[in-house]
Amino acid sequence: MSGKCFDETGEIYNKKVKNKTNTVGKKTMWIIVFILIGIIAIFISLWIIKMNEYKRMAENSYNQAFYKLVEYTNDTEKLLAKSTISNSKEQAAKILSTAWKSATLAQTCISFLPVSVNDLEQSEKFYNQVSDYCFYLSKKSINGEDLSEEDLSKLTELHEYSVSLVNTINQLESELYYNTIKWSDLTKRGTSNFKGEDDNLTQVSFSNIEEDLHQYTGLIYDGAFSENRNIFNGKGITGENFSIEEAKKKAIEFIGEDRIESISNGSELSVFNGHTKSENDREDKNATEDNNSVETKNLENNNIECFKFDVTLKNGSTGEIILIKKGGHVLSFNSERNVSECNLSAEKACKIGRDFLESKEFKSMKETYFMSQGNILTINYAYYKEGVICYPDLVKVKVALDNGEILGVEAKNYLNNHEENRTFDKFKISKEDCLKHVNKKLEIKGIDKAIIPTEWNTEISCYEVKGNAYGNDFIIFINSETGKEEDILMVLNTEEGTMTM
Repeated sequence: MSGKCFDETGEIYNKKVKNKTNTVGKKTMWIIVFILIGIIAIFISLWIIKMNEYKRMAENSYNQAFYKLVEYTNDTEKLLAKSTISNSKEQAAKILSTAWKSATLAQTCISFLPVSVNDLEQSEKFYNQVSDYCFYLSKKSINGEDLSEEDLSKLTELHEYSVSLVNTINQLESELYYNTIKWSDLTKRGTSNFKGEDDNLTQVSFSNIEEDLHQYTGLIYDGAFSENRNIFNGKGITGENFSIEEAKKKAIEFIGEDRIESISNGSELSVFNGHTKSENDREDKNATEDNNSVETKNLENNNIECFKFDVTLKNGSTGEIILIKKGGHVLSFNSERNVSECNLSAEKACKIGRDFLESKEFKSMKETYFMSQGNILTINYAYYKEGVICYPDLVKVKVALDNGEILGVEAKNYLNNHEENRTFDKFKISKEDCLKHVNKKLEIKGIDKAIIPTEWNTEISCYEVKGNAYGNDFIIFINSETGKEEDILMVLNTEEGTMTM
């Protein structure tokens, strides 16, 4: 009897152990399952994050290639326009060589976009032909040959198609900017994502570009001359050295004491080639002076000592003003504020800026080009004397269009190049003779005397001939001694103002 009880008890005990083991086994199994699910979820999450990262990188890469394409497309169009109006072999060679380079780069940018070869076949063909033809004509000009009427006719045809291409590319840029279309969609579905059944601008695409080119089977803001000088010579810097206290008084006088809420005690700066550097930057430079390199010596020769003052204006805006130690000349003044209204015309704002410069040390200035952004007009003024516009002597002025407040002045070019004793005796040929050297297709609108800077830090006396050809406005600069065509600028009249290229 006792043995039987023992067996029953043992059996009950074994069942409990077995049940407990089964329960533990199930729990362990579920734990393992949950762990595996968690690991899989983590891997999936990491994979999604990684794929999104690759997607963003690809999108950025495509955007970079496309915006470069926009830049090179616009450059090529403007250069083709210039090439049709050039009357100089040397100038034509320069323009055509640059056009060849821009067209080649545009073609390269297309190859980086996620579009099939067939979808962009005509575009690539067009840029390839522009590149080849410009290269051929540039070699022809370099060898001293004149471009024939047939050459000019083909260039004109290329330009007409490039204008259509620019319009379509710029529209596509707008759609990408406003996220109407995305490269990821294009990659997934091809150009069919862009194809529309009507002429609605929101459906413009590379397909439209191909249609634009299918018929083709042939082959400031800175303003003009604002960045031509690479070395800061400081010809316009005259006078004795100022102390920082004297410079502070000059800064207050320049801005207007009634406008200033507070002004700092000032700090010292150095200017190398027209760019300011702080004391820390100077220490970095001093650390490398032991090299005695030509580059270091050149920087030292162009070292201009300056004072910088931070200012807070009574209108709540902040800014800074930089004055050159020698002579206390104002190198730059800049302040920022929101200008919500436009109460002044460009003509009125130009007069306000001109009167302001006249009241300071910048006499006899004439406005040349301007650009309006955010109800602020940025105007380029050039020194004007004896009927000659001196483009090297440029001063930029920012005028608020709500109340005419002067928000900024930049006089680097003026102080770099201005000479009071500059002579104007190099106008050897007459205006009539000058016009003989201008392309006959240019409809003349006006002619003036000018001095322009060169990339070699020299100056050339020229006649500035303004005119129109093929629906575009141009300025041709003819050397006043030799009759040589020195430069061609294309004038762009926009809603914001006038620019040159």
